[in-house]
Amino acid sequence: MDGWAVPGYTESQELGSGASGRVVLAVHEGTGVPVAVKYLSESLRTRPGFVHGFRAEARLLAGLDSPHVAGLYEYVESPDGAAIVMELVDGVSLRALLKRRGPLEPEAALAVLKGSLLGLADAHRVGVVHRDYKPANVLVVPDGSSTLVDFGIAVDAGTSGGVAGTPAYMAPEQWTGAPASPAADVYAATATFFECLTGHRPYPGDNLAELALQHVDAPVPAEEVPGAVRELVRRGLAKDPARRPAGAEAFVAELEAAAGTAYGEDWERRGRARLAALVALVPLLLPSNRGTPRTTTDTARTVLHREPGFGGGRAWLPGRTGLLVSAAAVLLGALLTQGLSYEPGAAAQGAAQALATTGAGPGTGPGASPAPADPPLSPSSSPAASGGDSPEPGVSTPGPAGTGASPAATDATDPGAATPPEATSAPATPATTAPATPTGATAPAAPAVKDVTVSAFRQTGPTTATATVGITTDGTGPVAITLSWSTGDTAGQPGTGDGAPRTFERSGATRYTLTVDHTFGGNGCYWTVRATTSPAAEGGGASQQLLTRRCDLR
Repeated sequence: MDGWAVPGYTESQELGSGASGRVVLAVHEGTGVPVAVKYLSESLRTRPGFVHGFRAEARLLAGLDSPHVAGLYEYVESPDGAAIVMELVDGVSLRALLKRRGPLEPEAALAVLKGSLLGLADAHRVGVVHRDYKPANVLVVPDGSSTLVDFGIAVDAGTSGGVAGTPAYMAPEQWTGAPASPAADVYAATATFFECLTGHRPYPGDNLAELALQHVDAPVPAEEVPGAVRELVRRGLAKDPARRPAGAEAFVAELEAAAGTAYGEDWERRGRARLAALVALVPLLLPSNRGTPRTTTDTARTVLHREPGFGGGRAWLPGRTGLLVSAAAVLLGALLTQGLSYEPGAAAQGAAQALATTGAGPGTGPGASPAPADPPLSPSSSPAASGGDSPEPGVSTPGPAGTGASPAATDATDPGAATPPEATSAPATPATTAPATPTGATAPAAPAVKDVTVSAFRQTGPTTATATVGITTDGTGPVAITLSWSTGDTAGQPGTGDGAPRTFERSGATRYTLTVDHTFGGNGCYWTVRATTSPAAEGGGASQQLLTRRCDLR
C-alpha cells in the first residue's frame, strides 16, 4: 500500500476509496485477526475540520457497544496520517443486493430492516443520531443478519449540524437544518424499507429542489407497498417527526407486531434465510472473496438522475414550506456544483461541500458493476465521507467510502465493502508490537506523554466491562500503555487488584485510542480501571470507577 500505514498491521488489499480517504483490509500482526483500516485522505489531513470529524467518529464508535454495529479497535494519529482500525464485517451492502436481485419479499425486507434498526437503536440509546441511513450503509452477512455502518456524519441528538444526509433518504426536517433527532433516522430507515419492497425510492425527484419539495410536501406513497406493512410506511415517512415512532427501538416494536400479525411467528427466520440465499448468489462481493477494487474520484453532481425502474410521482401543489425548502435546495445545488462551501445561515439554508467517489464497484469481481452514487450533503465545516452508495466528504465523516464503522460501507466501496466483522475472536483492542528498527537506524526517542484519559468505562455483562482509553504524546517514539483492574465495595477506593494488568506497546503516532475488554473475577460492587504509561504521563495516569448492576446499595 502507498503512503503511511498503521504500525503493527499488514495490509493486503484496498476495499474502497473516495475523496475523503480509503479503507483497506489488514491483519493484526500480533494476533492474526483481520481488520478494516480506514485512512483519512492526505488532502484532508491538513484541514482541521476534517481531522476533528475523523476523531469524533472514532470516539463515537468507541462509545457504542452493539452486536449490530461494527466496533472500534483503535484510533491512531501521527504527523503522517490518521486511521481508524475497526472490526471487519464480511458482508454485502443492501444497495448491491437490491441492484442485482431487485425488490425483496416482505419477510426479507422486514428482517434486514430489523437487524440494522437494532444497531440504530443502540446508537439512539446513547444519544447518537446516524443521519445517513441508506441501503449502502446496511451490510448483510452470509447468515442473513444485517449490520449498520458508516457513522461518518453522526452527531449527538439535538445538535444543529446544518443540512446533512443523503438527499434521497433525508427527512423533511433535515432539509431545513433542524437539530438532529432519532425520528430523522426512522424516516431514512423507512425510505430504505420502501425501496426494498418496491425497487425504487419513495420520491423520484430529478434534481435537488424537486426532491426537497417531494420529501417536505408530497403524499406518502404507502399504497405502493403490501397492505400488511402499509401503516409502518405511513408512520415512518410522516412529514411531522412527532407522528413517527420516537426512535429505532419503538420502530422495531411496531415492526415486530406488524410482521408477526401478517406473516406469523416464524417470519424472521424465513426472511433471514432468504437474505442468506441472496448473499450466496453474489459471493464475489464479500470482502473475503474480493480482488482489489477499481475506483475513481470525481466532484459530486447534485442533479439526481432518475434510475431505471423508478416509479412516477403524483402531481401535487407544494405548500409554502416546501417552496422555501426548494429555494434552499437550489442554493445548495449551485454551491455543490461549483465546489464552493457556504456557511449555514437561516433555518432553510445549509453549508455544502461535496465530493463523491463514483467508480468503486461493489466487489470488483467478474461481472461486478459500480453502484449508483448517492452523494450526501453536509456542512463544509464537517468532514464527510458519505458511506455507502458513494463516499463523500460533505456528508459523512471523512472516512473513506462510507464506512462508519467499517469498510463495508465505504464511500466508494459500495456493497461489498467490508465493514469490520461482527464476530471477531480478537480481544477488543489487539495489542500491537512496536515495529522493529531497521539495522543501522536510530530508534526514535521515547516521547513525553501529555495526557491519559479514560473516556468510557461500562459494564457489558454480569462479569465483563469495556474501557476506552486515550493517550496523547509529543512525539512518535515508543510508549507502553498499561491497564490494571480492581474490585471493591467502597466508592472512590480502588479495592483489590483483579487479574493481571495488560500492556500495549504503540509507536509511530502522537495520539492513540484503545478499547479493551476485561472479565472480572472479584465480587466487589465497584469496578475500577486505571491506565498508566511508560514513559509516565505528566498527570500520572487516569482511572474510572463504576457501580456494577448486580449490586443494590441501601
